[in-house]
Amino acid sequence: MTGLCLDGLRPALEGVIASVLATCDATGTPNVSMISQVHYAGPERVALSYQFFNKTRRNIMETRRATVLVTDPETLAHYRLTLCYEDTHTEGPLFESMKAKLAGIASHHGVEDVFRLLGSDVFRVEDIEPMSGPVTAPPPNRPSLLAATRRVCAGLAGAEDLDGLFDALTGGLGAHLGIRWSMVLIAEPATGRLYTVATQGYPVTGVGAEVAPGEGVIGVAARENAPIRIGHMTRDYRYGAAMSDGARRSGLFCDVPRLIPFPGLAAPRSQIALPISECGEAVGVLFAESDEINRFGYEEEDALALVAAHLGARMALLRQEGAEAPDPPRAQLPAAQGQVTVRYFNADQSVFLDGDYLIKGVAGAILWRLLREHDARGRTEFTTRELRLDPGLRLPAQAENLDARLILLRKRLDERCACLKIEKAGRGRFRLLPGCRLILEEPDAVSAPH
Repeated sequence: MTGLCLDGLRPALEGVIASVLATCDATGTPNVSMISQVHYAGPERVALSYQFFNKTRRNIMETRRATVLVTDPETLAHYRLTLCYEDTHTEGPLFESMKAKLAGIASHHGVEDVFRLLGSDVFRVEDIEPMSGPVTAPPPNRPSLLAATRRVCAGLAGAEDLDGLFDALTGGLGAHLGIRWSMVLIAEPATGRLYTVATQGYPVTGVGAEVAPGEGVIGVAARENAPIRIGHMTRDYRYGAAMSDGARRSGLFCDVPRLIPFPGLAAPRSQIALPISECGEAVGVLFAESDEINRFGYEEEDALALVAAHLGARMALLRQEGAEAPDPPRAQLPAAQGQVTVRYFNADQSVFLDGDYLIKGVAGAILWRLLREHDARGRTEFTTRELRLDPGLRLPAQAENLDARLILLRKRLDERCACLKIEKAGRGRFRLLPGCRLILEEPDAVSAPH
């Protein structure tokens, strides 16, 4: 052994420069081929992409031995790795991470329909040998990712509630890590769908936009509870289409898709998604993207994984403590004038304001409950405790994320309706502030028998 460690070679495992794989069959006949991906799988292991059952694959299955030449794209230093085959993954976090990365590489070279990952072959690295040849010096005075990550996490530590926590996160990513576009999504326990609660850098916030389990890098990261990143964007990992304005205003509410357009870049070149975990389970996703190719490498993945872990811990702590904060000043709405028709569809708990879709799911059910209480009793003051105890809302016993739902609801109202707002009123309390006459309708309600 030369004393070199695999951790120090990770830039050479990004696939920027193709690697060369050498194998032999049982009789010693050599075979050399190009390999699409040599993936870092831990301090002592790499995984090679298995795409075709060819001579290389047969040799590996016969002898369990291989060597691979990798190249650092910045210094052009070459390293030869001596490998011993252990096993093959055809599902799970490692496979999905390599599948996404391979899809990006294939898209960059225009062969998306040819490069399909069949498995991730895991090898133990037995030796690392530097190869002779000219090298260049790495870029000087590179900013410290560790110091930047520490500053982002320090900002999270000062947040007093979830709203402030999400703002500190997206602002810190931009200020300290140079990430212009980012968002936080929280998982809906009942369905596994993820909904956006905070974004940074986009022309529209897209708060409330949903991502299905397994959809794009966000859905895969949540499903596998593992980081997923792509250095070259591919059609397989793009997000949903925008909703038709004509359909939204047609008045055919039951036929209108309850969708908020995903706020991502129109033409991203790099994306990364990291699970936000509590007690080992993914409760959300931290997502970032860029218009640069290969913007996020292994080092950025490590940095953002630390941030996501700190975010998950702070979210859990704030929920447990019910962070004490002084009562904010009451918002001032204009004197009540005009009217808005609020329609609620119980089938998917969706709410429309004068024909425009606002929100659905548990957040929609919460808003409808508040509006009915206000309509019947004139109430404007509410507590999170009464919502948690209301069986009609069907909140899950664990990870109900009520505070995140209220943030989502408040932001959607701020964006879509000038005459109806929700504001925080102190610890565990909030206010409903109607600024116009509200007409409540529930078209699909079942009439009581006479």
